[in-house]
Amino acid sequence: MAVSVRGFFQQRFSRWLARRLPPSSAVSLGRRNLFIFPSATGFAFLLLIGLCWLAATNYENNLVFGITCLLASLFVVSILHSFANLSGLTVSCLKVTPGFADKTLTVELLLRQPRSRFRDGLGCSFAGSEKVMAAMSGVTECRVKLTVPAPQRGLHDPGRLRIESIYPVGLLRAWTYVDLAIRGLVYPRPLFPDSYPPGRRTTGEGLLQGGEGGDDFVGLNRYRPGDSLKHVAWKHYAREQGLYTKHYGDVLDRQLWLDWDQFPGLDREARLSRLCGLLLQIVPLGQPYGLRLLGLVLEPAMGDAHRQRVLAELALFEIPNREGFL
Repeated sequence: MAVSVRGFFQQRFSRWLARRLPPSSAVSLGRRNLFIFPSATGFAFLLLIGLCWLAATNYENNLVFGITCLLASLFVVSILHSFANLSGLTVSCLKVTPGFADKTLTVELLLRQPRSRFRDGLGCSFAGSEKVMAAMSGVTECRVKLTVPAPQRGLHDPGRLRIESIYPVGLLRAWTYVDLAIRGLVYPRPLFPDSYPPGRRTTGEGLLQGGEGGDDFVGLNRYRPGDSLKHVAWKHYAREQGLYTKHYGDVLDRQLWLDWDQFPGLDREARLSRLCGLLLQIVPLGQPYGLRLLGLVLEPAMGDAHRQRVLAELALFEIPNREGFL
């Protein structure tokens, strides 16, 4: 029952936030989107003020009255300073560094202010991520990097960014939840197969591989019982040079292929994970490689741009709304 009541209020709060703070690539903090409330220390401080006031009233002690007024004025002034520590900041997302499923994404934020002033104790975090503290002194810009859990392949939305501060004395907490419309690319979780993908037969130059049924002559080996008689070198035998067997092979292209059909019997995510692991294995080999997915063929190439394109295709396979990521 408690869980359902809590979930109900969380849904109502989320809908209210969506109306009050809609998604935006850059958000300026001010009266409309900043919230402020006493912290645990602040409530204890208010209790102290109440006790001092009761003691001063009961014993008609002017000194205690003076201390009570001093503490109350400190609390009121701290409200203004706590609010001013966040007010005027503009928050935006610079970039999102892709990551692999079950790992993390790196989100780089930019905090800007119109003029240089001191700000301290700026805490930034996403749901499920560790809070990162920042400060601004004598600068108009500050960059903050956050790591966000990436649970599954595709496009990941880390949710609303929480920015909070208890500066200067910790009596009040000023905070906000902003939606920067962030979407990060999450690659499949790499699983490393036991072997590299085979090359494909070609008529050009390549690596000659031995095997039965090939078209190119490889060499002669001594005849062994069970060898096919049609491959026996009868001319050598007629010249009394011994009984040999001819061996043939195929020229295999040096270009490697990451092929969807290479892992039959596996589901979609298992195939993509193995293709991703295979990619990480063959990149250090320094050979051109291509990608074959259902309805997609990327011709073999090399370089970081090609690697990123292949990883992006694996991450966005059958994912809708993928514009801007390829």
